[in-house]
Amino acid sequence: MKRVRVDHAEGRSHPIAPDGADPAREPQPRGAVIRGRRPVDHAEAAERFLAAPDHLSFHDKRLWDLREKRDRESHGIPEWEQLRQLASDIKEYALTRLDDLLEEFERNATANGVVVHWARDAAEHNRIVTDILRTHGATELVKSKSMLTEECGLRDHLQEAGVSVIETDLGERIQQLDNEDPSHVVVPAVHKLRSDVAAVFARTIGTDPGRDDPAYLAESQRMSNRPLILDARVGMTGANFLVADSGAVVVCTNEGNADLCASVPAVHIVSAGIEKIVPRTGDLGVFIRLLSRSALGSPITQYTSHFRGPRAGGEMHVILVDNGRSERLGAEEFWTSLKCIRCGACMNTCPVYRRSGGLSYGATYAGPIGLIIDPSFNRRKYSLLPYASTLNGSCTAVCPVKINIHEQILSWRRVMAEHHEPSMTKQISMKGASALLSRPSAYRAAVDGANAVLPHMPRFALYNPANAWGKGREIPQAPGQSFHAWFKARRRKP
Repeated sequence: MKRVRVDHAEGRSHPIAPDGADPAREPQPRGAVIRGRRPVDHAEAAERFLAAPDHLSFHDKRLWDLREKRDRESHGIPEWEQLRQLASDIKEYALTRLDDLLEEFERNATANGVVVHWARDAAEHNRIVTDILRTHGATELVKSKSMLTEECGLRDHLQEAGVSVIETDLGERIQQLDNEDPSHVVVPAVHKLRSDVAAVFARTIGTDPGRDDPAYLAESQRMSNRPLILDARVGMTGANFLVADSGAVVVCTNEGNADLCASVPAVHIVSAGIEKIVPRTGDLGVFIRLLSRSALGSPITQYTSHFRGPRAGGEMHVILVDNGRSERLGAEEFWTSLKCIRCGACMNTCPVYRRSGGLSYGATYAGPIGLIIDPSFNRRKYSLLPYASTLNGSCTAVCPVKINIHEQILSWRRVMAEHHEPSMTKQISMKGASALLSRPSAYRAAVDGANAVLPHMPRFALYNPANAWGKGREIPQAPGQSFHAWFKARRRKP
């Protein structure tokens, strides 16, 4: 695996490649495509989500409810902003000393009886998992939620290798049974109504199609999965944090399924991105106080489990995965995105995400954080995603590790423009907007003209394919006076 120490003060990255590693090898993220493939069209996919008003309304309200709960929890802690700053500082310390801390983790985890593997990319990660399964003659894998395994396309890979994967997280299992990707990093099936889940379970695990009460559906999934967990030879979890000074893996869940996947089978595999490292056990208290409050507006997750070694007579494997993270760590404008603790707070507050749904992004990571992460995997494929934002800054305001998310989204737009990634239509329209907005007198004349003309224009002239705004909303009534005119009339003369 390619590891780097980054000195951002001097803008240099120093590759540190172990024996046998190829530092020039490119990462192979999920969904990697050749340069000529058509980019993901977020706007087109969002239109399909907007066409289902019941789902749109539920999705918007449910996520905003999580945002409001987050606010109530944060306002109840006087030192909340100090915690955010401390968490950001700890992650910055860890990322700028990433190679040393990862090697410290490896030493301590190995001393605890853990087998540590290094994976340069998704393909190597998937090969390591497959080899472990074959060594133990396992044809089934029970696993808890892991965005990294989604990123690596593990489930599809194992299916081709003849291995069945059983997701044990309720939301992930719903999505798996419905043959969909997760739409949110914390609540994977948040876009589904109870009736949708009832239909999926009736079709796949034989529940009563007429019953959609949550307790019945959750219990049915639990009873369907529990025998599979008890019979499994190998279980898999992700990792919320890797602790360098103890070699421990920390997993935070609310269902307890990760604990079962880690402790019931004889073999426990952990899939972890290299950015999950924190220096000391004492640092965890900061992140544990922030994580669930930011994600769900709850004081703490139900289960915060520390796995330091294999169970008696068993095995524990930790796979440390790069998959493009070293390259991102060397990017001066985007490296702080590696601070992300996958709480989903930026998604819950984002007006675009709430009204377009996670699946419309066509990528493992949706929402504001996805607009930063996804183009680092494949600039061409995700070239349109940085435009799926209003740049209102709410994502940055709620981020528990203080990533400047909206500023990085804007930086990606600049990168796309420099590489001519936007469509010709967008390039022409942006040049026209630039010419207008850079000339105050021309801009004011255009505003005054539009305000005068809009009220008298026929509806067909406003609501047509050329007006993207009118596809999903009514054009607001034009004010009788512009702000500039209002201010000029009231400005005190010296």
